[in-house]
Amino acid sequence: MTGQPPNPLIPANPPNPLIPPIRPDSPAARALAVELLRAGRIVAVPTDTVYGIAADMALPDAIERLFAAKRRPPEKAVAVLLADVEQAWTLGLESPAARVLGERFWPGGLTLVLPIRPGVTLPRILSDGMPTIGVRVPDHEVPRALARVLGPLPTTSANVSGEPDARDAAEIAERLGDAVALVIDGGPISGGPASTVVDCTLEWPSILREGAIPLEEIVAALEAAGVPHAIEL
Repeated sequence: MTGQPPNPLIPANPPNPLIPPIRPDSPAARALAVELLRAGRIVAVPTDTVYGIAADMALPDAIERLFAAKRRPPEKAVAVLLADVEQAWTLGLESPAARVLGERFWPGGLTLVLPIRPGVTLPRILSDGMPTIGVRVPDHEVPRALARVLGPLPTTSANVSGEPDARDAAEIAERLGDAVALVIDGGPISGGPASTVVDCTLEWPSILREGAIPLEEIVAALEAAGVPHAIEL
């Protein structure tokens, strides 16, 4: 009796099953990540701020494993990383403010909170049942490349909740162990401020968290486009 041939992309019998394989970033590593994510596994990827762990949005069980790997309370929603600006509107409603800010600051350290588009059904655990979703286009090619293939990618920082962010691949493998199926090694991450979070769910946008993008730049972009806002400097 013959079974399915082994998938050459997925490593078999790793030396230590409790330590996830680490692969330097490459087309082959990204292809392996896609295969694992589609199989419901969790993958660690570099981003422009910290390393993150990602799951396939189409698989609610995988998103639950994402929360479990991080030991993150389910009432804390996670953001979704995108390939480009246009992918944002497949999940959330476009508004003048969201369009202006996305085109001005993406890829980069800006998260937009959008109303979920009517007809779009997201796993409840992803947004804690709220009718909104946080989206960002990171300034790093790895998560954008995965999102181009898989669609918007639920991602959260690759650390146990309450612990410092992991800054390199080996640290992620040690901390998260076999909760992660693969770590794509993009080298040490320099870190930096978290993304600025702008609420675009109401007619006038407001700031939920100041971070990588200064408020002055957010305000300048909105006012240059003639978009009213509720942001005070």
